[in-house]
Amino acid sequence: MIGFLSRNFLFIILAGIVIAGGVWYTLRGGSASPTIITTQTEGGSAEKEVVDTLLALRAVTLSGTIFSDPAFQTLQDFGVQIVPETVGRENPFAPKEGAQTAATGTRATSPQ
Repeated sequence: MIGFLSRNFLFIILAGIVIAGGVWYTLRGGSASPTIITTQTEGGSAEKEVVDTLLALRAVTLSGTIFSDPAFQTLQDFGVQIVPETVGRENPFAPKEGAQTAATGTRATSPQ
């Protein structure tokens, strides 16, 4: 036991100092004021801006008077008519009937 104490004397002293420091820090009293943690919400101004915009849009009312306006009446439709087409092949990836295959050089026929 004495051999252990003599070999680890410095370690025992340092451990005692650390323990004493921890006890002193814990029990030193209420001289320090408690800290108050505050957090600031990020994006507060952006959220307020969105809410203000939504409130402004709520006040907008639409009426049908724009459709009787002469400027609206002069507008023209430049749309393109879509012509209906027939449906293509059932399997567009199957080889066409009568087409030659590159590997064999034979004509492929599709099953009917």
